[in-house]
Amino acid sequence: MAALVLTIGIGVGVARSGELDGPSAYVELPVPVPLPSAALIDTDGRPYDLRDHLAGRMTLLFFGYTNCPDACPIQLAVLAKSFDALPSDVRARLSVVFVTTDPGRDTPERLRQYLDGFDSSFVGLTGSVGELSDLQIAAGVPVAVAEQPATDGTYLVGHATQVLVFEEDGFARRAYPFGVRQSDWVHDLPYLAAQVGS
Repeated sequence: MAALVLTIGIGVGVARSGELDGPSAYVELPVPVPLPSAALIDTDGRPYDLRDHLAGRMTLLFFGYTNCPDACPIQLAVLAKSFDALPSDVRARLSVVFVTTDPGRDTPERLRQYLDGFDSSFVGLTGSVGELSDLQIAAGVPVAVAEQPATDGTYLVGHATQVLVFEEDGFARRAYPFGVRQSDWVHDLPYLAAQVGS
């Protein structure tokens, strides 16, 4: 059974912008979204304040869960391969933050093990159900919804699949929908990274 997928209401299709050199796969957000103030737990079990840790960095924020059968592993694999193709100076300016939508199963240890299968630099965060719901609302994405468990106790979680791009000033002005190709990420990320400190 495929996972439920929730999408943000920011228009249909992929926007193309002249801001980058050539076509780009991002969607312009109608209103810039400020990086939420949220104190979560990282994969070392330590408090992680989004604004404190990510201040002045270009951050790719993605919500998902480690038991996701499709969207999450695909999105993370594409991002990891894209990062591998980037020059080291570009990569150093970017952070990928994966926030679980399934805190009951995604312990800090499980998140670290999962993300290490893609890129050990990716940040994994968890928190209480209420904290994570508040964060999704503040980020402007639909709150994830868990299905009723099957007889074996397994369940799927419907969640937003886009990647929000928070710039150095702490605002997201664009999102990348699920399905963006590696070539598009490799095309766009050097431009986005160049905005940091400019």
